[in-house]
Amino acid sequence: MQDLENVIQALRESLPELRDRFSVSKIGVFGSYVKGNQNDASDVDIYIEFDRVPGLKFMELAEQLERIVRKKVDLLTPRGLKSIRNARIRHDIEQSIRYV
Repeated sequence: MQDLENVIQALRESLPELRDRFSVSKIGVFGSYVKGNQNDASDVDIYIEFDRVPGLKFMELAEQLERIVRKKVDLLTPRGLKSIRNARIRHDIEQSIRYV
């Protein structure tokens, strides 16, 4: 099972390609991997910002990230974060993101 540092390292090594192909400007991990309570069934929660929104390439990006971290991923964008109505949950996510 991977831990947070393995995931961060894999994302860090792939960041130049992610910037070139998908206009990724910022990427980080939150959720169970940051809390240290992930298990074999856990997905990796990834927060991601773009210089330009990738449009139809968003699904391709998700697939690429799954190959990079070798786990299923859940992606959250700034717009998705703002849409979380529960202010406490939104704040907890914002405070826990470990950026690459």
